Amino acid sequence: MSTLTGTGQVLRFLLRRDRVRAPLWVLGMTLMTAYIVVELGTVLDEESLQGMAQMASAPVTALIGGPGYGFDDITVPRFLAGLYGAYLMLGAAFMSMTTITRHTRAEELQGRAELTLAGAIGRHAPLTAALLLAVGMNVVTAGLMAGVILAAPVDSGGASTLLFTSSIAAVGIAFAGVAATTAQLSPYSRTCTSLAGVVLAGAFLIRGLGDMSRAQGGDLAWLSWLSPLGWAQHTAPYTLDRWWPLVFPLLFAAAGVALGYTLRARRDLGAGVLGDRPGRAHAPAWLGSPVALAYRLQRGSLRGWSVAMLLTGLLLGAFTDLMADIADTLPAEMLAVMGGGEAIVDGYLGFMSVYFGVILAVFAILAVQSLRAQEAGGHTEAILATAVGHREWVLSWVGVAGAGVLWLSALAGLGEGLGAVLVTGDRSLLLPTLLGHTVQFAPVWFLLGLATALYGLVPRALGAVWVVFVGGTLLSFFGPILGLSQTWLNLSPFGHVGQHPATDVAWTGVAVLAVAGLALAFLGAGAFRRRDLRA
Repeated sequence: MSTLTGTGQVLRFLLRRDRVRAPLWVLGMTLMTAYIVVELGTVLDEESLQGMAQMASAPVTALIGGPGYGFDDITVPRFLAGLYGAYLMLGAAFMSMTTITRHTRAEELQGRAELTLAGAIGRHAPLTAALLLAVGMNVVTAGLMAGVILAAPVDSGGASTLLFTSSIAAVGIAFAGVAATTAQLSPYSRTCTSLAGVVLAGAFLIRGLGDMSRAQGGDLAWLSWLSPLGWAQHTAPYTLDRWWPLVFPLLFAAAGVALGYTLRARRDLGAGVLGDRPGRAHAPAWLGSPVALAYRLQRGSLRGWSVAMLLTGLLLGAFTDLMADIADTLPAEMLAVMGGGEAIVDGYLGFMSVYFGVILAVFAILAVQSLRAQEAGGHTEAILATAVGHREWVLSWVGVAGAGVLWLSALAGLGEGLGAVLVTGDRSLLLPTLLGHTVQFAPVWFLLGLATALYGLVPRALGAVWVVFVGGTLLSFFGPILGLSQTWLNLSPFGHVGQHPATDVAWTGVAVLAVAGLALAFLGAGAFRRRDLRA
């Protein structure tokens, strides 16, 4: 029997388990693409396209979108690939990472992998089957995306469209390789997913800094060539139509898969390469409450996010001086979004506050998913066997996550404010930047509460919160560019607190979102008390 014996059987089992989840992922990505391309083809005429091209060539737009190939002769497909492609790539990457972790490390954590491998199944068969499933989902998604783009009312070529959707699939496959490695590092699935998420966040940040520097004529444009997202975007579909950069994400995926196989062969089932450190013989007194235990279990994640927020804030704050220098060259549309040429620095810092709010929403949603992983792994049952109540445990966990959101928001504002002060010498920027970033906790609390409500009411539907998150992100970043009405923009939770210091803080919006988040959290905790635990 070889290490791959039974791969086909395991793959059929995974398809059976994901008979609902996999189609939802594929169709969700396809419908999002269809919505974007139809909206662009319907709303944008030639005049508005030219205005969008000027806005998209600005450094901030390059940070959130990409290098913007072909924007000097803009078309709807080029606008789609240059501004929305990065977020479709993020969706494909997250789809792959969660698929790999779900069918490898999570299976070991819940004890099913041991039963599977007790049969005539090779050691590497589960990982191989999970990789085949992830690759298949990306290929099918790319094909359906190409179909909806070609059927949309835009002038797109077949070969260019296939290149665009293939680049999205290539990023998804690359991060399937990343997850194949991270799934071997820790005994806990949430830690493995978080490690893969850190790699994805780093790839997006490096790509963004490189593209932002390129838009400003800086010397750091080469950074985008260090990121799998940058490799895919440098294919320049609808403009240069270069297929050869796709070799890099595929080689990256192959390296990740090879490393994953090597690490899997050198560890025991259920163990991680990074072994757990032995704990103390006696627990400290402060661990005697559910809040303290919730903090202890989330402490590692909070530490990592704290370092990331502070460093990222410093890096992005260092671009403040450059934004002031190029204010005269920015298009009128971008100046209007950021408060005009006289307030370009405040406009940039205000826009970045929303950017950090979106990032921290990922932290909040993952925190609730970690709570569900505690339940699925049997740990919650042991906790509730003590004097800890159901509602008390959920509120303790979510309370720690909510406090973490507030702390991380302030830390991001502190980092960006310090970066801005260092490059401009204007100390008056620090406190407004700190305030503008800190108040972004409110929309994040709302999403945290929504995720908690779904966890308590319908745990299987917890993934629906990502739909709200993605929709809100797209509306906040691209809604004003597309000229959507305020009614549509109000659907985003990130659009109700303002972009301080560019605008005043909307304290009513902050209060409403925060209270709504708390109410949803209490609703979820109450619903959790009335349902059975689910393994």
